[in-house]
Amino acid sequence: MIKKLAVLGSTGSIGRQTLEVIREFPERFKIIALAAGSNVELLVKQALEFKPQYLVIGRQDRFLELKQRLDSFAAQLPEVKILAGVEGFTEVATLAEIDQVLTAVVGAVGIKPTLAAIMAGKIVALANKETLVAAGSIITEAARKIGVRILPVDSEHSAIFQCLEGRTPDGVSKLWLTASGGPFRSYRPSDLESVTVEQALNHPNWRMGGKITIDSATMFNKGLEIIEAHWLFGMPFDEIKVVIHPESIVHSMIQMVDGSCIAHLGLCDMRLPIQYALTFPDRLKSSFPALDFLDRIQLHFEPVNPELFPAIDLAYEVGRRGGSLPAALNAANEVAVAAFLDGKIRFTGIERIVSGVIGDHQKERFQSDPDLEEILAVDAWARRQAQRFIL
Repeated sequence: MIKKLAVLGSTGSIGRQTLEVIREFPERFKIIALAAGSNVELLVKQALEFKPQYLVIGRQDRFLELKQRLDSFAAQLPEVKILAGVEGFTEVATLAEIDQVLTAVVGAVGIKPTLAAIMAGKIVALANKETLVAAGSIITEAARKIGVRILPVDSEHSAIFQCLEGRTPDGVSKLWLTASGGPFRSYRPSDLESVTVEQALNHPNWRMGGKITIDSATMFNKGLEIIEAHWLFGMPFDEIKVVIHPESIVHSMIQMVDGSCIAHLGLCDMRLPIQYALTFPDRLKSSFPALDFLDRIQLHFEPVNPELFPAIDLAYEVGRRGGSLPAALNAANEVAVAAFLDGKIRFTGIERIVSGVIGDHQKERFQSDPDLEEILAVDAWARRQAQRFIL
């Protein structure tokens, strides 16, 4: 049976690799909807190849540009419907003909369409970690009530998901998230003051979008993944550990109550977890490269230096307190990363801004059990507050 898909964030790094997977198995998938943030040119190119029924552009001010570009290809795309904004994302995520939604948009903009897809009973392949960080309790409770499966796309969470398959929770004592350490693993904390954007974007193992690459350099990505793992797998924060693994071959591990460990190994290729999220529970042979154990593989592990990567401890603190704090953390980090990429702040300013917003939020706006509207209000407040630290 052909699985019908909506791909939210199709022009980003994960979205483009998702389309590579779909090209690999054209007999298994049909794209009904493609949605992008602002890249009109690439979205049109993808539409001409995959012939979706719906196209969404997140930036409302790019809607007319998209429409005009598509007018030039009316013969190839005679019946495509064009939508815009979060409302457009949400509409295509709930289409009756859709079987699965892959959410790969960056940031809190993914919350509403992901929740809408769950409420509509769609299988969700989730590559938008901010959704679970900011609204984890709401998202997971909705999935439980509706009976929808959330399939993780992040390599670390996909690894844990695969290691946990067929195992009872009472047999697992710990989850181990691996982290490459990014480009600055061997730096001294004082060295980070002079880090450039180019250096921070030069990840040693993975090729990703700008935001997540900077998150990897600060290790805020791992902090977000700690919170995400808590919601995905129902594990207490004290049982979620992080270890530096420079080779990025072990994507994550689970430790059993008897002390044994089960690890997931693979190449640094996001197409592998994407493929598994789309084909679950099946495993299909592809042409993508595979790990070769005769290729002099070496595995090293080391603890996280909290002085070099303070984002980890901050994420644990925020995750344990919960409530509206994770939403504030996520929003402040998004703003700070954008400011660093624009050359407005130093690399070390990212953590400083996020910590400042978290401190203010605990004093001024903290809510222990926020609903979705309150989470979105906190998101907006934290973005404004972060901007004040930048100015």
